[in-house]
Amino acid sequence: MTFSKTPSGYGLSVTRDNVDDPRSAQQVPTRSYEVAALRADGSVFIGQDRAPALPFFESAYSAFARGTLIQTADGEVAVEDLQPGDMIQTSTGEPAQLIWIGSSNFVPADAGRRMPLIRIMPDSFGQNRPSSFLTVGPGARVLHTPHHLRGEAGGTQMLTPARALVDGVNVIEVVPPTPVRLFHLCLTRHAAIQAGGIEMETFHPGANSARSVSHSMRDRFLGMFPRISHMTDFGPLAHPRAPEQDAGDELS
Repeated sequence: MTFSKTPSGYGLSVTRDNVDDPRSAQQVPTRSYEVAALRADGSVFIGQDRAPALPFFESAYSAFARGTLIQTADGEVAVEDLQPGDMIQTSTGEPAQLIWIGSSNFVPADAGRRMPLIRIMPDSFGQNRPSSFLTVGPGARVLHTPHHLRGEAGGTQMLTPARALVDGVNVIEVVPPTPVRLFHLCLTRHAAIQAGGIEMETFHPGANSARSVSHSMRDRFLGMFPRISHMTDFGPLAHPRAPEQDAGDELS
């Protein structure tokens, strides 16, 4: 498995043993990703690159659709207007600094090899939660209490993939007719933030996400984060994540 520079960016070749066989190399599709990040010295990095169009990468760029209002320390700001260094309000009440913004285009033509977008109807999680239609991408997770835990004292809140909450009524899958810009945000620490009126997580790859990828793939991924050298630099999760099989509970 090797990366090679191509006219359109980086290509990832997976090579079989028989190099004389013209079918011996399979080209993994790539996608254009954009990054705006705050370096450790306070300067801002802005860049664009092509990298594998695989869930391991795409999850970092596909949570909030353009237009989603994010609660900052100074009020709501559309996700596309956020800047590295902004202070984002978190569910703990303490703001945290925005250090990384990743974005990519969801193109309808890609729908066959990419998860659909999710639309959450107004008031699906309670009054004004969200306050209006909210469109999110495959990388979005919602902080809520799973149905089977609601009888417990305190009702443990967990981060649930938005796609696991699809019920065909309050939360539906959509494939928009035109491209949609998707964003994800990384703070100095993992957190739940207000996005469109509901609590959703900031980016974190997860404790075990890199175990199934090669070292070269992991290094390629980490290279997209100027302040991150190791997977452990993302820090601990602020909230537990719901197991996929337990995530699809009713919303009420």
